[in-house]
Amino acid sequence: MDERRTVKVSKYMARHLRHQPEAIGLTPDEAGWVGIDALIAAAAAHDFRFTRAELDHVVAANDKQRFAVEGTRIRASQGHSIEVDLGLPPATPPPYLFHGTVARHLAAIRAEGLLPMNRHDVHLSADRATATRVGARRGRPVVLSVDSAAMHRDGRVFRVSANGVWLTHTVPPGYLRFSESH
Repeated sequence: MDERRTVKVSKYMARHLRHQPEAIGLTPDEAGWVGIDALIAAAAAHDFRFTRAELDHVVAANDKQRFAVEGTRIRASQGHSIEVDLGLPPATPPPYLFHGTVARHLAAIRAEGLLPMNRHDVHLSADRATATRVGARRGRPVVLSVDSAAMHRDGRVFRVSANGVWLTHTVPPGYLRFSESH
């Protein structure tokens, strides 16, 4: 499976597992799971065909491990705009987490902090390199440091997804560091 096809199938799966399952007639359970056969059949019924082998390749090859497979079911690991309960327990974060963005969003972030926007949670990275890659998807990256230890001490809840993405509802501006130093 070539890279272009891998990306195309991955984006299709992400769109319909995270945001628009109903557009192809899928109904995820409360935790976001759908049957793999149901996903493949629904996609084919909507003129997008892929095989189980292609799905398995996308799941295995995705550098961000966006998808989780459990038996005959699949779901997106995080990033949903639909209502799901991923069943992730609260976790103690490392002292600092990181968020990649671009300069054009900094004024709003300084004023409002990090908000989930169309997702359920703000996504944070455990390392600066990952946050840099995330920010670079939208342009020249800017990496913000999040004082997650202080947030946790102040009662903010963190969860970590199966693929290592740290999730929290919001990050108020006072917990953000806009320079390279902590």
